[in-house]
Amino acid sequence: MRYELLWNIRKKKFIGVIIIAFVFATLSWALPVVLSATTDQTITANPDYAITFTIPVFGIFLFALIIAMNSISSEFESGTIVPLLTKPVSRTMVFLGKLLASFIIILITYTILFTYTIVAGIFVYGPQNNLHLVPLGLLGNILSTFIWIAIILAAGALSKSTIISALIALGVFIGLLLAVPIVSVFAGPSPALNYIPSSGASGTMITTQGPINVGAGTDNIGINLINYALYPTANVDFNRTSIQIQGGQPNITQTFAYSEPISVITSRSVATTATYVIVFLIIAWLAFKRAQVLE
Repeated sequence: MRYELLWNIRKKKFIGVIIIAFVFATLSWALPVVLSATTDQTITANPDYAITFTIPVFGIFLFALIIAMNSISSEFESGTIVPLLTKPVSRTMVFLGKLLASFIIILITYTILFTYTIVAGIFVYGPQNNLHLVPLGLLGNILSTFIWIAIILAAGALSKSTIISALIALGVFIGLLLAVPIVSVFAGPSPALNYIPSSGASGTMITTQGPINVGAGTDNIGINLINYALYPTANVDFNRTSIQIQGGQPNITQTFAYSEPISVITSRSVATTATYVIVFLIIAWLAFKRAQVLE
């Protein structure tokens, strides 16, 4: 595991992603400060800034890709799998070591990002509410990331190629990223969308603090865990969007499709994520365990 940790930390690509993440996290709070200074307007207090922070969908995928895409495949490509397997440990232990190293790196990275956001939120927007719920957001983001880590590990173990595993993961990610919104527009917010690795169907939750947009898929576990903790009895309404041409102009209307409790949405996304992670990790483990090694 120590070998895997050092390998990931030393990767220039991983360091680059960390820097980019901090740049975007900094911009999210620094821009309001700059605008306030240039327009002489006071920044409006936002006590919920910290608990609404989440890793963007593309950021989740990028972290998973950088950490996992050559975790297994590069061992076969470089030939380091031979001396690695000559050590008195089973392939299962080697695989678990790689998996644990990925988890520790994601945990440390996300913890630093979330802590940085809390400090920035207090500095810019004043005292923050419900900071005890931030660990739920952290946990949810880790779960969302591990879907892609599991998929990438499985692709790498089956193909033994870093390029192929990266292309497969990128193709699946972009395909779902584009397909889900298109399907939602033409077929409505189908509940089936919530069972694939994506943002799922989009709905609106009415709360005492106003309406909150909710994504019911696996990408939004962190924020949904917090929403459930804050509004355990709230319901999320999903609307069907219709586009009609009237008088040469598009007329967009929304009609009610169905409603679900936030508790159901949250528990389903966690269960769906756990299922994907377990299935793809089993595939990766079996492929790694049975892979032929040519010396």
